[in-house]
Amino acid sequence: MTQPKIAIVTGAGTGIGKTAALALLNDGWQVALAGRREQPLKDVAEESGHASQCLVVPTDVANPESVKALFAQTVQAWGRVDLLFNNAGVSAPPVPLDELTIEQWRNVVDINLNGMFYCLQQAFAIMKKQQPMGGRIINNGSISAYAPRPNSIAYTSTKHAVTGLTKTAALDGRAFSIAVGQIDIGNAGTDMAAPMARGVKQASGDVKPEPLMDVAHVGESILYMANLPLTANVLFHTVMATNMPFVGRG
Repeated sequence: MTQPKIAIVTGAGTGIGKTAALALLNDGWQVALAGRREQPLKDVAEESGHASQCLVVPTDVANPESVKALFAQTVQAWGRVDLLFNNAGVSAPPVPLDELTIEQWRNVVDINLNGMFYCLQQAFAIMKKQQPMGGRIINNGSISAYAPRPNSIAYTSTKHAVTGLTKTAALDGRAFSIAVGQIDIGNAGTDMAAPMARGVKQASGDVKPEPLMDVAHVGESILYMANLPLTANVLFHTVMATNMPFVGRG
């Protein structure tokens, strides 16, 4: 009998994280659901119909001790970690950069950059030592890892930094069969993206609605990356609403 594969998904209670967790669970993975609020994680486990494959672990990724506890509980329950979907992230209010408070800036950096590093570090420590050695890490970048929106300096800066984390970790992981890649998502139909359909500020200063894609396509993309053998890696994968303003000049 094939042993089930073990995944950790951060930010698993809503949006992209929830979609990824459900896709993995439906594919037979055992999934540690991590997020700051416990109830949404429990709701995902119940909604999945695979509660026995779930481990609910309330986690603040901005706290390195909380991240360490997440990985320790996962290994205690299931013995190893085959996949980390490094997804938890937040944005700041869309205000001119000189009006952004230091607290708002630090919150985004603490979660989107520091938190992603803490999770990456714990995954490496476990994947290097477990037998068989290795595993896969998928970082949630964003189209903002390539191009900013107006008034998004904290989010965009951290997402650009995620690309550096991905490239360096992919290099450092080679010797240990750790495959590290990045998924860059544009305009998926989640609560976070809903305002885009109503109209968001463009680079020109105009406010225009933008098309969204079904978030299920993101789950399919993550599942494809997750199920590759460790001898293959998708370093960067962009999935986006076809007509969103990204390619070219809008």
